[in-house]
Amino acid sequence: MAGEGSGPAPGDGAGPPAPERVLFPPTFSVSEIKNKQRRHFMFLRWKQQQRKEKLALKKKRRKEREALGDKAPPKAVPKTIENQRVYDETTVDPNDEEVAFDEATDEFAPYFNRQTVPKILITTSDRPRGRTVRFCEQLATVIPNSHVFYRRGLALKRIIPQCIARDFTDLIVINEDRKIPNGLVLSHLPDGPTAHFRMSSVRLRKEIKRKGKEPTEHVPEVILNNFTTRLGHSIGRMFAALFPHDPQFIGRQVATFHNQRDYIFFRFHRYIFKSEKKVGIQELGPRFTLKLRSLQKGTFDSKFGEYEWIHKRREMDTSRRKFHL
Repeated sequence: MAGEGSGPAPGDGAGPPAPERVLFPPTFSVSEIKNKQRRHFMFLRWKQQQRKEKLALKKKRRKEREALGDKAPPKAVPKTIENQRVYDETTVDPNDEEVAFDEATDEFAPYFNRQTVPKILITTSDRPRGRTVRFCEQLATVIPNSHVFYRRGLALKRIIPQCIARDFTDLIVINEDRKIPNGLVLSHLPDGPTAHFRMSSVRLRKEIKRKGKEPTEHVPEVILNNFTTRLGHSIGRMFAALFPHDPQFIGRQVATFHNQRDYIFFRFHRYIFKSEKKVGIQELGPRFTLKLRSLQKGTFDSKFGEYEWIHKRREMDTSRRKFHL
């Protein structure tokens, strides 16, 4: 006979006791785990759980929108660094009369008025290595009417007068460090300006996967994307002045300068028409990324040149949402 204080009888339907749930302290963090492998494992589990919760919430919202139909609220715009950009007072308004007057009288006005035909000289730093030489040769196949010459120890101050005497409109200098191209100087002739870029992520044609055949001699289209400020407008006009006015659409080639967060991405593609409604693109190469370091008035002058803009990291890069181009 069981006593009054005994537990439930076997036939009462009570199951085994539930295991106790392990609770971490409210301020617990994965970084507090001392063991490196265990910490990494727990971090991956946490990331996986985060992805599952995000996916479940996304499915739930999609079902709610389907149930509401036309009465569903508009989709929320995701927050990105681009759409949260700090407003720049130098942003160009297409209808601004002051901007139109400046463009009509600046150094690129003869090109946009079709008074000059682009003729480009591409050269390198002293004693270029093979990779830099190949990059210059491939860049010359992208820019029509461009010519590659080697420095042979000549200073830029001696090269520029010779370029002007031979009717060159632009000078491109590719600098290298440890056999890798790392800088580009673009000088518009005869009156400037001169832009100095840091170059990175250079890929030659043979290094690009699923690349197309060699580019043809047709004049490509030029796309300048997201150059919105006065400084960005000047840089975009410098790039535009490298190419002839009338592209040959039969070649289906396009050169793109895409500015994103002050990094200028260059790509060279060919259109591939799959059907009357579908079209794809095939990269031809080369590709590279530019970061503006300075913009100088006039032609190249490292000692007495007057600079319109210089990138000063400690003073200018105070916010991730502040861009200059």
